[in-house]
Amino acid sequence: MTNHPRLPVSGAGVPLAGLTTLRVGGPAARLVIAPTTDDLVETVRDCDRRGEPCLVLGGGSNVLIGDDGFDGTVVRVATTGMSAEVSNCGGALATIAAGEPWDGFVQHCIASEWRGPEALSGIPGLVGSTPIQNVGAYGVEISEFVARVRTWDRRDDEQHTFMSTECGFSYRDSRFKADPERYIVLDVTMQFLLGDLSLPIRYKELARRLGVEPGERALASTVRETVLGIRAGKGMVLDEADHDTWSAGSFFTNPIIEADQVPQGAPAFPQADGRVKTSAAWLIDHAGFGRGYALEGRPASLSTKHVLALTNRGGATAADIAALARTVIDGVDKAYGIVLVPEPRFIGM
Repeated sequence: MTNHPRLPVSGAGVPLAGLTTLRVGGPAARLVIAPTTDDLVETVRDCDRRGEPCLVLGGGSNVLIGDDGFDGTVVRVATTGMSAEVSNCGGALATIAAGEPWDGFVQHCIASEWRGPEALSGIPGLVGSTPIQNVGAYGVEISEFVARVRTWDRRDDEQHTFMSTECGFSYRDSRFKADPERYIVLDVTMQFLLGDLSLPIRYKELARRLGVEPGERALASTVRETVLGIRAGKGMVLDEADHDTWSAGSFFTNPIIEADQVPQGAPAFPQADGRVKTSAAWLIDHAGFGRGYALEGRPASLSTKHVLALTNRGGATAADIAALARTVIDGVDKAYGIVLVPEPRFIGM
C-alpha cells in the first residue's frame, strides 16, 4: 500500500522546500527521517528533553515554512503498516500507521470494498494528518470513520489514545490542531462498512457529475474517478508539471458566520449552532481577486483554476505566498467585513 515519494537523507542544513507541496521553505538545522514509531517518538523525546525546537512534519501539504527554515530538528514521519479486522457483521476496523500516504489508503479501501472514504480521493498528505485537520471534501469528513487516534503526548511524556468522541472534531478542527505542539499522531483506527457502493452522495456537484440524485449511491470506484476529475480540474491533484498544483490546497477555510453577515448572493449553508457557512472562494472572487491574481513582481498567484488555492509559479518564497495571503485577507475584510482564516500551519513566519 505504501507509495512514498523519494525522501531526502537525514542530515544537517537540508532544505525543507522539497518536503512541502508549496515547494517553499528554508533549511532545517537537522532533518531526521523516522521510519518507525520508536524512531519518531525517541527523536522527539530526545529533542524535548534537551530543549531543542522540534517540528514533526507529515506530507507537507498543509504547511507554509518560512524562508529562514527551522532552527531545530525536523522529524519527517515515514512510518508504514496497517492491520485490519474484517467481518460481515462488524465491517472493517483498520489501524493505519501515521506515515502511510492518505490517497494510497483510499485506493486500498476501494479495492477491499471498505465503504466511505472514496469522496476523499486525491487529497495529498499522510494518514496521521487527517484527524488533525478533520480533513473533508464533497460532503464527507474523516471524523465519520475515526474510531480512535493513538498519540504521543509530549507534555506528559507518554502514549495517549483518544476515542473519536474525545477528539474534539469540528469543521477543519480537532483537539490535536488546537494544541499542535503537544500531540503526535502515531496511528489512526478507522471503522468502515463493507460494500462496493459509496456512501450517499451529499455534494450537489458530485451528484450531478455522477448522474445521480443527492442522497443516492454510486460505485465507489466511479466516485473516486469522478472526484479525481473534479479535483484535477481545480488544480487540486498534485502534478509536477502543473504550477497550479504547487499549493497547499484550499488556503482558507470557509467562514462560519451569523446569518445576517452573509453577503447578498453568497452561498449559505446552515450549521447546527444556528450560524451559516459561506464560501471563501465566492468571497475572494467577488472581492476582486480572480483566478491567476498576483502581486506585481512576485512569482506567486491564485491558481488559474480555482481562487481558493495560493500557488508557487516557480521560484516563489514563503514571503511571496504570505504577502499574497495578506492581500487577499485584507481585501475580503474591506469588502465584506469577514476575516478569512488560513488553513495551513505557518512555521517560522
